[in-house]
Amino acid sequence: MAGLMLCDPSELYNILNQATTFSRLTDTNYLCLLDARKKSEYDESHVITAKRAKEDENGEYLVPPAVELECLRYCIVYDGHTDSLSGDGPAIRCAIVLEEISRNPIRILKGGYEVFSAYYPFFRTQTIMYTPLEMDALQPYPVEILRAQLYMGNFRQANDPHIQKDLKIKAHVNVCTDIANM
Repeated sequence: MAGLMLCDPSELYNILNQATTFSRLTDTNYLCLLDARKKSEYDESHVITAKRAKEDENGEYLVPPAVELECLRYCIVYDGHTDSLSGDGPAIRCAIVLEEISRNPIRILKGGYEVFSAYYPFFRTQTIMYTPLEMDALQPYPVEILRAQLYMGNFRQANDPHIQKDLKIKAHVNVCTDIANM
């Protein structure tokens, strides 16, 4: 048992935006993001790439069948509003089941979907399944250093008007020696 820990919304944002040539989200051993809310809430909107945590007929959460928890780097569970590890919310109950077989700590999103989607509304979606091409096409956002104030990104991200609008970026600092000013 690896334990449970809280995951700050900015930590999940940064995990979702890790990339080299392609997004790390295409790596099946990188992230399992589970939504422990009711099906109707999940269908209405959820965090990009999240899968719905399923329950059996007794209301006990099930381990996702296609996920190898022993190999995963990150497993993050969220519900609507959990903000501590005490209590008996859906995210806690789901994480306890997953903790039994995981080698890494199971993270619970602090503040749940409500807080994350308030900070990062551009990461909400209704898409349930992504093809490999769609996963490769996901463009990562810059890494967040200070919440909603300071980001570190590359030249493409600095020039992307959608990213500038979504993150409300008003100024850039160029620290490269080989690229002209923007």
